[in-house]
Amino acid sequence: MAQATNEKTVTIQGQPLHVVEAGQPGRQIALLIHGWSSSWYALSPLIGLLAQRFHCLAVDLPGYGQSPPLNKPTTIPCYADLLAELIETVSDGPVVLVGHSMGGMISIRLALHYPLLIERMVLLSPTISGHLSKAINIFISPITLMERFRPGSLLVTAVERTIVGLTDRLMRPVSFAERTGITREDYARIRSDARRPGQGRVRAECFWAMRDNDLRGQLHQVETPALVIWGAEDNTVPLRDAGVVADEWPEADLRILPKAGHWPQFEADAATRRQIAAYLGLPRHSTELSMPVAEEELVKIGEVAQFLAHSDVGNQLNLAQRTRLAAQCGQRTCRPGEAIVHASDAGQDLYIIQTGTVEVWKDPEGIDPAMHAHAQMQHITTFRPGQIVGELAMLDQGARTADLLAGHEGATVLTLNRERLLTLCEDDAVLGTQLLWNIATVMSRRVRFILWQLNRAEQKRLAQSQPEINETILSAAFLPLSNPSPP
Repeated sequence: MAQATNEKTVTIQGQPLHVVEAGQPGRQIALLIHGWSSSWYALSPLIGLLAQRFHCLAVDLPGYGQSPPLNKPTTIPCYADLLAELIETVSDGPVVLVGHSMGGMISIRLALHYPLLIERMVLLSPTISGHLSKAINIFISPITLMERFRPGSLLVTAVERTIVGLTDRLMRPVSFAERTGITREDYARIRSDARRPGQGRVRAECFWAMRDNDLRGQLHQVETPALVIWGAEDNTVPLRDAGVVADEWPEADLRILPKAGHWPQFEADAATRRQIAAYLGLPRHSTELSMPVAEEELVKIGEVAQFLAHSDVGNQLNLAQRTRLAAQCGQRTCRPGEAIVHASDAGQDLYIIQTGTVEVWKDPEGIDPAMHAHAQMQHITTFRPGQIVGELAMLDQGARTADLLAGHEGATVLTLNRERLLTLCEDDAVLGTQLLWNIATVMSRRVRFILWQLNRAEQKRLAQSQPEINETILSAAFLPLSNPSPP
């Protein structure tokens, strides 16, 4: 389902900015920032996904797309300052940034200098050092060097279409993976943005501006949480920059996607959207990631995320991680005594008790299954809000050992499907690992408690039998001695 968009012009500090917006106004803003020789269309595959819960603003940076150039030389700090002013103008709180390539560099610059304006970031193949690949330098540097100075700029402008058409054929293997998944239509649109007439000067200025804004040595200062996605075959912003992220910014969630080059949002769109959905806590629909989410569902996700902080599975999970988890959970309300799941049901779901209680009932040994009735079952234990149940059957898909029934006040339970859990672990290894660790910790505590109960029962049994043993010993000790035999 295509997401409806609206185009408008916003003027910031006298600078017109062409903006494409989508999603419900009034929600938190997601600001999408494209890269070098591009436009808002560079991030168009993500707009429908993000518009589920954000008010999306995809900008054309000055000099690109339909935004006129700055009236001064283009620099990364100029772009960052302008976008900071845009955020202050259109948002009443911190925003989520989504930046591609040079847009990722601008996003990091914003996070360094305006940290209060940024809640989280998603960075797609961001340039870190500002030094692009050797192939880019061979094909593009001579042209950008000419464009930087007026005589050369006039010459390049005169033959711009011819030159860009030539580099188009050379640039495809540089920009995209050998087995890229990009469509012919998307490729044509991306290249047409790079061919747009009149952008020679700004392309040249940005090429050198990225080099002047080398972020190496600064990443450790970034406190804003970030998901960083890179194509394994990126020959535009080389993977050596990903190595800088790994070395200097260990808090960033770095992901490398196979069969993707510099445009993972087009080349590996399903994997990219899946990881972004997990990171930003977006509901994942089985058939369509771009389905809009009602306001009530967003409120419910927020409430569940807060609740999970005090649950068995929420230990050491931050708000963003709990929000991601909450978005994957279903919710079910049961009447008093209603069966949540029977022992005969397949073990696909883990249950987290949100309100009320959940009781575990088991058939007494020897009862004929044909005579099964609640009155003939034994109450084993009761689970209360925040606790989990059903984790063993969900993990190994084995048969359940008991029925789960809502308590006398009823119950509301969160359900986490096994498939959703496995996908979450795949999409967000940090969250998945901590979640599985929390589940394992709960299981370990239960086993220890059961062992403690068994030990206590054994101690009580021994204590009850000890007086008889003591009495026997004492009686034997005070028996009269028989007369010794005569010598």
